[in-house]
Amino acid sequence: MARIEGKARHVERGSDVWERLRRFTPARIGLGRAGVSVPTKALLDFELAHARARDAVQAAFDAEALADALREAGFGGAVVVASQARNRMEYLLRPDLGRALDEGGRKRLSRLRDDGGSGGLVVVIADGLSAVAPARHALPLLRELRTDLRSELREHVTVVVANYGRVALGDEIGEILGAEAVVVLIGERPGLSSPDSLGIYLTWAPRVGRTDAERNCISNVRPQGLPYSEAARRLAYLLWEARRLGLSGVALKDDSEDSERIAGSG
Repeated sequence: MARIEGKARHVERGSDVWERLRRFTPARIGLGRAGVSVPTKALLDFELAHARARDAVQAAFDAEALADALREAGFGGAVVVASQARNRMEYLLRPDLGRALDEGGRKRLSRLRDDGGSGGLVVVIADGLSAVAPARHALPLLRELRTDLRSELREHVTVVVANYGRVALGDEIGEILGAEAVVVLIGERPGLSSPDSLGIYLTWAPRVGRTDAERNCISNVRPQGLPYSEAARRLAYLLWEARRLGLSGVALKDDSEDSERIAGSG
């Protein structure tokens, strides 16, 4: 009897450990089992998360509505463009089409440049693999960024909203507009615990043909991941350093935390 009671206490203590660990992560740990499978609740939770991830990939992106919200928030005349993908399915099957502007987008941006637009920082908001992410998080993030940017960078910011866009679409947009730097806010590939993560990609001196090694990435921006305020602070630091050094990518390190500690100790 003592051995059985001791085993029961051991199981209970083990269960408590998993319960405490689950408070620190959305990962599926310590689910238990029912026979040779997982408990029904764990299975249903998994299927719900999978369905949300699929919905995020297939969701439509209302670029015009987001552009209107940006204008109302004081982000100038946000321009709407599209890639060469004609619909969501083609966009998913042909990644190359999502990296190039359609003819209408090229003309629209060329007119903006000819009218004296851009030349500074261009922010591109694209649907990526989760249209839910930019719809939810792009505007709150830009509000935070507006307060963190130094005045030299804040004076001239152009916002472009892109349908069916991949990260590299920002290179062509930035090149046409003669941007110093382009920042792409894009929906990341949905996970089973994060169907709405927003990714940030910074490229200095954008032009067609830039590689991923020439970009800096900040990922998992959302209230349950990296908060808007922290993402904006890191991005503002990287933008300033990119401008000071004239580069981005693997040669540009995120030393924002060290910089903050040094400033705080002065």
